[in-house]
Amino acid sequence: MSDRMLVGHLSTGITGPIQGNRSVNRTKQEVADTASFREVLSRQQLKFSHHAEQRLQQRGIELLPDQLTRIADAVDQAAAKGAKDSLVLFRDIAMIVNVPNRTVVTAMDGQSMKEHIFTQIDSAVVVV
Repeated sequence: MSDRMLVGHLSTGITGPIQGNRSVNRTKQEVADTASFREVLSRQQLKFSHHAEQRLQQRGIELLPDQLTRIADAVDQAAAKGAKDSLVLFRDIAMIVNVPNRTVVTAMDGQSMKEHIFTQIDSAVVVV
């Protein structure tokens, strides 16, 4: 018996099973629960495109966490109805949101909305 190592072999020593602290044999329900948790987590997030962040900053629009939650809830409602690109109206702020990606594409305040035409949207949501 030779102790030399062959290409592709890491060692000539004795090896045993790798043990971790998580179960390899997960049930289908556990896998489904994990996916559901990921979906819930992603639904709660609302992202802002670089363009939208610039517009919010330029126009002095600040959104508080509870306001963002209400807007995210409105996006959830739009998604439930099958919306793709939605105009979301919150107080005197208008936002165009890509619903499947949960991304605010642009935002404007009341002054910027005057005489503005919104195109390429399939729905509108008024947040109360």
